[in-house]
Amino acid sequence: MIIPLLPQARLAAIKEPEPRFRSPPPLSLYVHIPWCVQKCPYCDFNSHSLQVGSSTAPTAIPESDYLAALVADLESALPLVWGRRIDSLFFGGGTPSLLSGAGLDQLLAALRSRLTFLPGAEITLEANPGTVEAARFAAFRDAGINRLSLGIQSFNPQHLKALGRIHDDHEARRAITIAARHFDNFNLDLMYGLPGQTLAEALADLDAALAFSPPHLSCYQLTIEANTAFAARPPALPEDDLCADMQDAIEARLAAAGYLHYETSAFAIPGRQCQHNLNYWHFGDYLGIGAGAHGKLTLHDRVLRQMRWKGPEQYLAQVAAGMPVQEEFAVAAADLPFEFMINALRLVQGFDAQIFESRTALSLLSIEGKLRQAEQEGLIERQRQRIVPSEHGRRFLNRLLVGFLADAG
Repeated sequence: MIIPLLPQARLAAIKEPEPRFRSPPPLSLYVHIPWCVQKCPYCDFNSHSLQVGSSTAPTAIPESDYLAALVADLESALPLVWGRRIDSLFFGGGTPSLLSGAGLDQLLAALRSRLTFLPGAEITLEANPGTVEAARFAAFRDAGINRLSLGIQSFNPQHLKALGRIHDDHEARRAITIAARHFDNFNLDLMYGLPGQTLAEALADLDAALAFSPPHLSCYQLTIEANTAFAARPPALPEDDLCADMQDAIEARLAAAGYLHYETSAFAIPGRQCQHNLNYWHFGDYLGIGAGAHGKLTLHDRVLRQMRWKGPEQYLAQVAAGMPVQEEFAVAAADLPFEFMINALRLVQGFDAQIFESRTALSLLSIEGKLRQAEQEGLIERQRQRIVPSEHGRRFLNRLLVGFLADAG
């Protein structure tokens, strides 16, 4: 047997084989609306205040121009998703509820005329209680929105003020009442670990939310993110042990109320899990359009990631020039396992080996050493062909990944 000896230069030039995907995963559509009435001090999302200078009166969003840009953006991306069905649609932001009902209806009609949607596809719109009007919610429902996500955060006036929210506790309750009247599927966002918050106050917020019997709850711990007002002027937050007690108490109370804890920060009545976010966690595909939107698309030989131009004015100009994408790159085959795990291990029930192999075009055996190490460190458990995060691993991931994938809701 002759073993060929290659010069070092030629060895360096040899590349690992590229992945080959037999079929793409489910595909979601994400639409980013980048404006808010004002920027919250904890927010590191791509959102832009409508308040100019010292004025408290917000300017109007350039709705018609932005909707036209979204359609043009989508049309430029269609060759990447020809023949694929859209399983879910999510309008995130920013504050998508700043759109008019007529504008949203026009946009949904344009999306449906260019893409094939799964019958009964979940279509979610994020809303801020401070921008709620009963007539607008009815118009959103008539346009085709079938799931609403309300950014409540707290029912405590003091904590809402500390968070820079534009709504008070009365507006929060009114918004939920209106949402429940028009939508049988809605989510409430709550935050805990707020400045000066006690365990009793965190549970009082949860009880106030449960009084409305929401089908879905997202409960996040407040963290200080870079490039935010809180990062520049950090508030005094509860100690880590107290935040851990809040997390334990919230999980216990929701379990007792019949909610399924299916993802690190997500709880749902069985059957009401957010399908759009589940696709993220299972490393599915999503086409992102709009200012700063991110996307992940599986082609036959690579996983492609994209990011649109972030600034609204810059985005509008670049779309007009036929160049909506600011950054685009193929994920290295060696990075696919990590990218898969950072998503899938957020799921309380973990994932099947088959999902890993179909979404990465790699065998689970290819990362056996890393899995064994994670198991020894108590981060994961194996259940035959299923990988499940341990309690310790889930808490570790919760600390590590809070705020990751800002499009989830």
